[in-house]
Amino acid sequence: MDNQPQGTPKENILQFGGQAVLEGVMMRSAHYYAVACRKPNGEMLVHCEPVDTRLMRRLRFLRWPFARGTLALIDSMTMGARALQYASQVQLQTINGNSAGEKQRINDIAVGGTLLFALLFAIAVFKLLPTLITAFLHRMHWLGPHVGPHALNALDGIIRLVFFFAYILIISRMKAIYRVFQYHGAEHKAINTLEAGLPLTLENAQNASRIHPRCGTSFIFVVLILDLVSVALLPRPESILIRFLLQLAVVPVVAGIAYECIKLAGRYRNNLLVRAVFGPGMATQYLTTREPLPDMVETALAALQRVREAEASGEEFPPPAI
Repeated sequence: MDNQPQGTPKENILQFGGQAVLEGVMMRSAHYYAVACRKPNGEMLVHCEPVDTRLMRRLRFLRWPFARGTLALIDSMTMGARALQYASQVQLQTINGNSAGEKQRINDIAVGGTLLFALLFAIAVFKLLPTLITAFLHRMHWLGPHVGPHALNALDGIIRLVFFFAYILIISRMKAIYRVFQYHGAEHKAINTLEAGLPLTLENAQNASRIHPRCGTSFIFVVLILDLVSVALLPRPESILIRFLLQLAVVPVVAGIAYECIKLAGRYRNNLLVRAVFGPGMATQYLTTREPLPDMVETALAALQRVREAEASGEEFPPPAI
């Protein structure tokens, strides 16, 4: 018997997605998100909250095609930070028992600090540092005398790709991150089971693929490729600051195009042409996912089941304390 909640329209299945966190998984729908994670003693906690839609209501243009990619980036980073903050609380055993985990709202100040740090780190490492390195190599005449501005811009993009893969490979050697990558695989298995129309059982999920076309890893890869192409076409001002700001300005455009590409890949995932075009991006998921243990798959299924229940019932939550 299918243990999925009744009343969830089949056409809305593609609205569900997720993210791995420390010893757990976050799953989200259009209106809710749930975090299921394991305490150090193995006990599972499941926390559910409504999605904050205030930004979407205020800036309606962010829902337009090719503009909603920026919203997706902001939304993903914000919700990911909230889920990570909750998972950290669980590991520190600051939440005691399932009832407390359900009632305690995630601290917005801590989330804001985490989000700001992550954003500044990403900008510094993946935007500012590559153009500084290229400028240094060019100034030292190590790139040859006939390298033009567009080639230098393209080199910025290549360095960003190298940084991305190096970063993934380095952190994947850490034991805690390896387990996060296992939970990432569990998240994909649960979503793939749902989208295949199968009951959300442990057996079905374990047999599902750990690769998914709408994965954030694939999204980042597409962003980096499109960023490389778009930045290569830009002028290259002498001022590093102006060059950095110019390259930063194209990020919302690139994110918008990449988001539409990933949505297309998810909708037509079985099309041979789509699979061929997006194959390299999906292949990068073998770096950020690992085969999960059964209890990890159970955790992912619990988060997905909880958020589906909330979505199906239109569950109401008390407003956060001020």
